[in-house]
Amino acid sequence: MSENPKYKDNLIVNLTFEFTLNIISFSEKLNEIKKYNLSNQLFRSETSIGANVKEAQNAESKADFIHKLKIAAKEVDETEYWLLLCKHSKEYPDTTELLDKLTVISKVLNKIIGTSKNSVKTTVN
Repeated sequence: MSENPKYKDNLIVNLTFEFTLNIISFSEKLNEIKKYNLSNQLFRSETSIGANVKEAQNAESKADFIHKLKIAAKEVDETEYWLLLCKHSKEYPDTTELLDKLTVISKVLNKIIGTSKNSVKTTVN
């Protein structure tokens, strides 16, 4: 995401952007073997992660920021579901590497959400 210097050092924006590029390639592989339904579901849930993370960067408030990241976290869970289905289904490409990358994204997202919630509590108290 180096085109916009604003996000150069933003870990979660960069992680989700790179992961989306991985999912685009993986979805194309699924389409090549005619696994269209799963490819479409995976593509929709995963691209929503990055879109919500990016949208959160311009949130109107801390609560809005947290809300958008929580949506991204839910999409992480859905994406994990589709990747696990691939991993455990015959005739689907292995998703172990993608699942590992998604775990990192999930941990970073949850840390940001937790820290943001704590800063809201501290500000209110």
